[in-house]
Amino acid sequence: MKRNIMKMVMVAVAFAFSATALWAMGGKESSASAASFRTVEEIKASGKIVIGVFSDKAPFGYVDEYGKYQGYDVYFAERIAKDLGVAVEYVSTDPASRVEYVATGKVDIILANFTVTEDRARQVDFALPYMKVMLGVVSPENALITSVDQLADKNLIVVKGTTAETYFAKNHPEVKLQKYDEYADAYNALIDGRGDAFSTDNTEVLAWALVNPGYAVGIDALGNMDTIAPAVQKGNTSLLEWLNQEIQALGQENFFHAAYDATLAPVYGEAANPDALVVEGGVLN
Repeated sequence: MKRNIMKMVMVAVAFAFSATALWAMGGKESSASAASFRTVEEIKASGKIVIGVFSDKAPFGYVDEYGKYQGYDVYFAERIAKDLGVAVEYVSTDPASRVEYVATGKVDIILANFTVTEDRARQVDFALPYMKVMLGVVSPENALITSVDQLADKNLIVVKGTTAETYFAKNHPEVKLQKYDEYADAYNALIDGRGDAFSTDNTEVLAWALVNPGYAVGIDALGNMDTIAPAVQKGNTSLLEWLNQEIQALGQENFFHAAYDATLAPVYGEAANPDALVVEGGVLN
């Protein structure tokens, strides 16, 4: 009997030791996976940088009829790759996946019209800004929404994971939010009449209304002024410092105004002032 008890104790101890060892190994593996970012040196050695962009948010990030990525963010991404001396691989993302993609190392940089917020800054590291933005609201011209008061008890379309969703949920609970995962689905919902209006960045709704007759931006500056910036994985100081230096250097040549002229001016025309949107060298005016 004593021998059986001793045998059981030895088995239990062995099991506990194995479990502890596995836990320790798992802890080390988790730590390694958490630091899954690539330094500038590693990116250069690989010959490729992976950048997350939108594929359906013209004129900032979209895929054209030839299957090529285009837009303001893509223009910047191409220059980043050029100055690093590497090729660029684009990964299409949706608004709600942007933090996850960069935080888990699926991409090296997120350049998807990414607004800087306190919550996001706890999960990713933002570089210097290259654009400034506020919220806007687009609606049919024959039922134009010109104030937030008019949205009470109406259906406002928003995209999940955007600042518009956060702003209205926090500040205007009286507004019923109709949420979609993709920008294309949100705009289709507006066109189909499933919602009364759609809110996202004012730069985006302005561009969309200009090429979609029958719609107008009745609210063009809502909430606080925010900035848009690239983001990297937390702790990737190598890439973060390189990006900040790059943005400062590009400011010396007015690069982001050139990007505006090439990608946004053909859409906005006289409807927008580039100085009200563009940030050069990471410095807000």
